[in-house]
Amino acid sequence: MADSDRFRTFSEIQEKIDRGDVVVLTAQEVCDRVRGGESFDLGDIDVVTTATSALMSGTYAVLSFKVAEPDTFTKAEKVWINSVPAQVGPCPNERIGILDLIDLGTQASISDPRYGAGDLFRDLVSGRQVKVEILTDEGKNLTSFTTLKQISYAMLHASRNAFKNYLAFVNPGKTDISTIFHSQTMKGNFEEMSFCGCGELNPLENDPELKTIGIGTKVLINGAQGFVTGPGTRSSLEKPNLAGAADMHQMDPHFLGGFNTGHGPDIITTWAVAIPVLDRDMLTHILKTDDQIPLKVVDVRTRKPIGDITYGDVWKKTGHEVVFNRENCLACDDCSVEEICPVKEVHIDPDTGLQFDRLRCFHCGICVSMCKGGAFTADLGRVQIDGVAHPVPVTLRQSDRVKALKAARDLKDQIITGQFTITAPVGKIIFPDTP
Repeated sequence: MADSDRFRTFSEIQEKIDRGDVVVLTAQEVCDRVRGGESFDLGDIDVVTTATSALMSGTYAVLSFKVAEPDTFTKAEKVWINSVPAQVGPCPNERIGILDLIDLGTQASISDPRYGAGDLFRDLVSGRQVKVEILTDEGKNLTSFTTLKQISYAMLHASRNAFKNYLAFVNPGKTDISTIFHSQTMKGNFEEMSFCGCGELNPLENDPELKTIGIGTKVLINGAQGFVTGPGTRSSLEKPNLAGAADMHQMDPHFLGGFNTGHGPDIITTWAVAIPVLDRDMLTHILKTDDQIPLKVVDVRTRKPIGDITYGDVWKKTGHEVVFNRENCLACDDCSVEEICPVKEVHIDPDTGLQFDRLRCFHCGICVSMCKGGAFTADLGRVQIDGVAHPVPVTLRQSDRVKALKAARDLKDQIITGQFTITAPVGKIIFPDTP
């Protein structure tokens, strides 16, 4: 049987990893070589590492930790961590001084609307101390402080993550509107576009038939080894997404955080998924580049389709990384970038001037259009939509290809060094509309 016609198994590929002769490439490396004219056959690639980093609202944390000595209080009625409300329970933990909490990723602080649970999770993973405030069922107020190291149980759960790319949004109306798909308001009359999705890097784009991704598939979530637990909410065969979980203690703060939208805080989450190349049909999907992956443009007000483009239109020949040029900073009295930056990575220091946190930057690009002096640069591109008289400039990206590519590279390194093993899922993901 020709190698191109056979079906390979998970164990065969893991054996190659164990022998040290496995071929692992990131999805970006594969597509770059395809664009360079190279062709691939089954056997040329054993594993492709894929990734996506984006706003993923369906993310929450389950925490359990000690806050007081036994019998200090009966039960907690309400809890805030760094002023971010947390849901108490489901276990009441009567009189033992231990809290069980669920903290939703889109929850906002009651004292600072620009600080949300995504910021809280990043602070915890970064090792920062956080303030815990408790209102007991007896009306008593208690305060304590803790760190992630002191939190015995901290699992990040995904109820709707890693969706198969997404959509592009425009506002055809005459007036600006506030939306979660922008960091403030989106201009009307097709003056700008935002979009989400990592295109050719996306895990479900590389394995749309879910031959290797299933229940129990090992993945990296924010750099920590975790597992797929099933399909995510509102997931379908046509528009799949994943549910999963991973231990926050093992996470890298570089991959998660908060992101402010026009309707409040959202959360950034990063997934990396290894795709073993089992057959030639899978290889066909893996070799698809951005310009072969459709991206639907919709009206941000109604979600009705307006046109069809590809991920090549928004990622090809654009600057994936935002560059800060300090010499161009005008030192404005009121910095528009500091005010609007969705991840709060820009701030004005009274002594040293404008400070830019490169590690925190999500490369969304909103700063490029907001900075009067041009201190922030990145070519976000312009897209021609059928029926629209002018090319529409991309002003905001809600996915980060820089972080996604780093996650894919990290996973590749872990596979090659034996830190990450390839195993078959324990169950197949079944969607409601699956025959």
